Amino acid sequence: MNIQFKKGVLELIVLCSIAKKDMYGYELTLEVSKVVDVNDGTIYPLLKRLTNEKYFDTYLVESNEGPPRKYYKINERGLKRKNELVDSFKVFSLSVNNFIKECEQSE
Repeated sequence: MNIQFKKGVLELIVLCSIAKKDMYGYELTLEVSKVVDVNDGTIYPLLKRLTNEKYFDTYLVESNEGPPRKYYKINERGLKRKNELVDSFKVFSLSVNNFIKECEQSE
């Protein structure tokens, strides 16, 4: 996948994923990787930024496999941001898909 396409949708995918259920960083990396190829070095800075922008609340849960895990929970502000991005992406993708169809028809 084109890196610029991935950058454009990563925030939306992360917000949608955490809206479905609270997740910790590595779990989120696995979930996002089902849609686009990412690694921890991409996800953790984004989680930090989205948390600083107050889209997530965080809490710790003890782990049997090491230190406590920081979980991310989407809050009201985060849900609003997710919905705005979903709406914008739907309009954007429809416009691009229509443009591509027209382009293909003219070949």
